Amino acid sequence: MSWMFKLRGTYTRRQALIFGKIGFWITLIIWYLLTMGEDPIVQSGIVPSPLTIMPAFDDLYYDNSLIKNLTLSLGYNFGGYIKAILISIPVAFVIGLYPIANAMFQSQIDAYRFIPLTAVTGIFLIAFGIGTEMKINFLAFGIMIYLIPIIIQRIKEVKEVYIKTVYTIGATDWQTIKTVYIPSVLSRLMDDLRVLTAISWTYIIVAENQASQGGLGTLLFTSKRMGRPDKIFAILLILIIIGIIQDRLFVYLDKKLFPHKYQVKDKYSEKIKDPSLFENTFDFGMMITGWILLGIYLILAINEFLGFLGNIKLLDYLFEDTVWVVHFIFLSILVYKAYKLYNSQINKVKKPIAA
Repeated sequence: MSWMFKLRGTYTRRQALIFGKIGFWITLIIWYLLTMGEDPIVQSGIVPSPLTIMPAFDDLYYDNSLIKNLTLSLGYNFGGYIKAILISIPVAFVIGLYPIANAMFQSQIDAYRFIPLTAVTGIFLIAFGIGTEMKINFLAFGIMIYLIPIIIQRIKEVKEVYIKTVYTIGATDWQTIKTVYIPSVLSRLMDDLRVLTAISWTYIIVAENQASQGGLGTLLFTSKRMGRPDKIFAILLILIIIGIIQDRLFVYLDKKLFPHKYQVKDKYSEKIKDPSLFENTFDFGMMITGWILLGIYLILAINEFLGFLGNIKLLDYLFEDTVWVVHFIFLSILVYKAYKLYNSQINKVKKPIAA
């Protein structure tokens, strides 16, 4: 039992599971005790009882189109991420790699981080209106002002020994960027994107409050006006669950794209430690889930053009102007899987030749 109070001590997966559940129930019991009775310690207008949360979910689902508002917020969020990443990576590489660009723009980029995002919503409203374009661009800007300096810093952290090695074998500048800088920076960038997850949801809620056109931010604003703290807490729980899932998704993608980061040597030998049964089972489950989602997407995407599932085009109905985000994500997955399949076939052909 000494591990419980050891400074920076470690614990097993089983211990984390057991004590995680205990911690959850302790929090739930404290919440219930603070809000129980006719004269609770914390008034229901401030913090509702946990017993009222499930009925609030029902009200949100039946009265406030919860699923549609949820998908709209997901579309805004991922759309902002996609736009921010596609702009930030090339801009940051130019500034981080070339001294002239660094001297001209590094100080400006660092200064942009101190802009309070809520103060510039008016500018985005004037520039892009109150629709989807404003929300996605606002979120993309909010992510970019943090992401670009991070990428520049990651470029500076690339070890000099790798750069000298590729120059020694005669690599050009582009080959150095392609084989050293890009893999090194992107392999660490996923951790930075995970940190930005919470920030991105904060910004999208702010953007959705500017125009009541749907999304979880609109539901929060509406619930606040109606004096329904139970609905507010239900939406907050949804945001927490989405954030956890999004965080785990980034971890899974990181393992798939950069497996070398998770290779651990067995303490009893020099060999790389094999994945545990849990890890193999989880990876298999994620693979099956991925193929199922791809199949569902293909059916729904074809229905957008042929309408064989009825008059309702489900993707267009759920995501509206952000449906391009869904297409971009799933087409990217299809391209990645096709690329992996192509590489595996090429490797199979090369093996007999090498032998």
